[in-house]
Amino acid sequence: MKLRHWLVVGLLAGLTGCATPTPLEPRELAYATPADKTFREAVDLMVEQGYVVSHADIALGRAEASLARWPGYRLQLQVSEEGSGSRVRVSALSGNQPLEPYLLDPWLVALQHKLGVAP
Repeated sequence: MKLRHWLVVGLLAGLTGCATPTPLEPRELAYATPADKTFREAVDLMVEQGYVVSHADIALGRAEASLARWPGYRLQLQVSEEGSGSRVRVSALSGNQPLEPYLLDPWLVALQHKLGVAP
């Protein structure tokens, strides 16, 4: 009976470890454009890059999209007002694993160019 008890405890502990998600770390950048314009252009950029937008709410400034081809990246976008401009927070997953935030820098730079505010 004791062996069965420890097997069950070990199995439950293993499953608990699998169920704990790794938190997403967003990458952030401020833009000198209004939040609504930034949001629209960011969603357009997602579509141009082959992402399928599953949710987009301009009032909340939130959008989620998945890459329509392998390896199946997912982007989560948050755009908020900051002073007279906007702040973009973007995070990504590859499968169920979060991507390192620095890997999103090219996407944020592409958004800068799309907005016409690149240095």
